[in-house]
Amino acid sequence: MAGEMSILGSAILALLLAGYFGQQYLPPPKPKVIGLDLGTTFCSVGVFHAGTGDVEVIGDQEGRKSIPSVVSFTATDIHAGYEGQELADSNPHNTIYDAKRFIGKIFEPEGLEEESSRYQFKVLYNNGSAEFLVSTNRTFTVSPEFISFQLLRKMKKMAEKHLGVVVEKAVISVPAEFDERQRNYTIKAARLAGLEILRVINEPTAAAMAYGLHKVDVSNVLVVDLGGGTLDVSLLNKQGGMFLTRAMAGNNKLGGQDFSQRLLRHTMERIQQEHGTPPTRKEDIHRLRQAVEAAKLNLTFEPSVMLRIPLHLETGEDPEPSKPVVFEERITRELFEELNADLFQKILVPVERVLAEGHLDKEEVDEIVLVGGSTRIPRVRQLISEYFSKDPNTSVDPDLAVVTGVAIQAGIMGGSWPLQVSAIEVPNKHLRKTNFS
Repeated sequence: MAGEMSILGSAILALLLAGYFGQQYLPPPKPKVIGLDLGTTFCSVGVFHAGTGDVEVIGDQEGRKSIPSVVSFTATDIHAGYEGQELADSNPHNTIYDAKRFIGKIFEPEGLEEESSRYQFKVLYNNGSAEFLVSTNRTFTVSPEFISFQLLRKMKKMAEKHLGVVVEKAVISVPAEFDERQRNYTIKAARLAGLEILRVINEPTAAAMAYGLHKVDVSNVLVVDLGGGTLDVSLLNKQGGMFLTRAMAGNNKLGGQDFSQRLLRHTMERIQQEHGTPPTRKEDIHRLRQAVEAAKLNLTFEPSVMLRIPLHLETGEDPEPSKPVVFEERITRELFEELNADLFQKILVPVERVLAEGHLDKEEVDEIVLVGGSTRIPRVRQLISEYFSKDPNTSVDPDLAVVTGVAIQAGIMGGSWPLQVSAIEVPNKHLRKTNFS
């Protein structure tokens, strides 16, 4: 018996030594599963590397870690990501974005008309679902999941080119409030792209994993996700490796685009004051949108920025020729915050609601984590810090927090070493998300 135990012990030791030396000296295996963040305005793909335990967010050919969630249709091709975004000026009616707002969602005709009024492309009602009208050399409709499929396929190709292997499996994130239909339509889009989805993970849980909260002793985690189009606030309760979503609230009409819209409106009013006529050409308005968006981003790091935009204003006397002008104005961070003061205050409304529904005092929140590029805005961080009397955790790039967490989960699903605790989400069928307009 003693001899058998000795042989068994020697065998176990040999296996451990083989694993150790293999990890030290053999090249690590290629990741088998990718993590996908299919965002409303940007999307990303990441992988978990065996051995090192590092997450790598894969860039495009220019090294950019996120690609716009934009797809543009021309007579000869379909362009996704930055290629699609670059065509938005010349092809606005066939350039589709924000498809995530529509995927798998059931609409009433009036609700869909209101939701689609902000877009230059045409949204059609089809038996409760939304479809996008495309007119190139022919006219046809495409579904939101088809737009998502184009973006997912592009990210799959980015991963395959970078890793040098065929990718067939993935973990994907969705908003916590997505119902079963919306999740299934997201999975359908992934299948069209040739991907088997091993797990669908909620975006707040993914963000918590990105911050390493699945491995530390915390109980109550507040996730504030402020992206380009929506605000989502989730209160998570962690018990061991399990995450329970205690409460959700948000505003599906509040995000970075709304902050930009306030600045755009101000800029158009200033142009009319200065030149006597507002810009009406689609090309001018789109150029203004781009300049305003860039100014908003720069105001995160600079106290002021200079807008300088060439325009062709219609004189009103004759449609042609237009009047070429250059509009210049310095925009300060104080002005930006003043223009959006009421919108910024709305961020705290769902925060207070989730605490109330979760029966939690704000002092009992262990960690506040920020997700989404709009949480970089200094005034947003200031509001959250003042409300909780402590700073939120900003150790992870908010644009990449979700994809980082999804990549960790993908590594776990693929059996990567070192082993980590998997994020187990406890379903709560009675949980409802409250939205504030």
